[in-house]
Amino acid sequence: MVGRSAVEVVPATLDRWADVRDVLDGSGEQGCWCQAWRGLDTKARSGGRTRPELLRDQMAGGPPPPGYLAYLGDVPVGWVGVGVRTEMPRLANSRTIPAIDDLPVWSIGCFRIRPGYRRRGVASALLRGVVDAAREAGAPGVEAYPIDPAGRRVDAAFAYTGIASMFDAAGFRRVKATAARSARLPRLLVRFGFGSAD
Repeated sequence: MVGRSAVEVVPATLDRWADVRDVLDGSGEQGCWCQAWRGLDTKARSGGRTRPELLRDQMAGGPPPPGYLAYLGDVPVGWVGVGVRTEMPRLANSRTIPAIDDLPVWSIGCFRIRPGYRRRGVASALLRGVVDAAREAGAPGVEAYPIDPAGRRVDAAFAYTGIASMFDAAGFRRVKATAARSARLPRLLVRFGFGSAD
């Protein structure tokens, strides 16, 4: 595991667009580009725009930005997708991951760690970065929807929402198991609250 100080976590801003593309492996329409929970994952819903175009436009707004990048030195090695739950239609209206309240918590949708940099503490650094940024921005809390493989190895394609033990270690509270699934495991709703969101 790399030391905490070795990983730098920064907001995904327009000047870092090339690094976002590198981490998300994107060219054209490949991948989700953090648009599924925003309800903009098809051309019909997005007004004919591509997912990369939408994400690039979203990087000009915030807070929060649509994601954060992790760097080891000058190398972009990870991404975490973020949004305000109440502003992401697919998540706000989800039947499988129902809201526990109407607080505008920051929701973590996904992690993407570049091959060769996994199991080195990059995702944990990204998680700490989001919590710190949310607290600084005055958000009521941070919510996420990881799985708990109970020590079993899970393919990275199914662990994109994160592993529960990482959130446990960061001080998140397990609120409930949801009806959403990944790798045949329920996604848990976990929350790190600042005050009223505890």
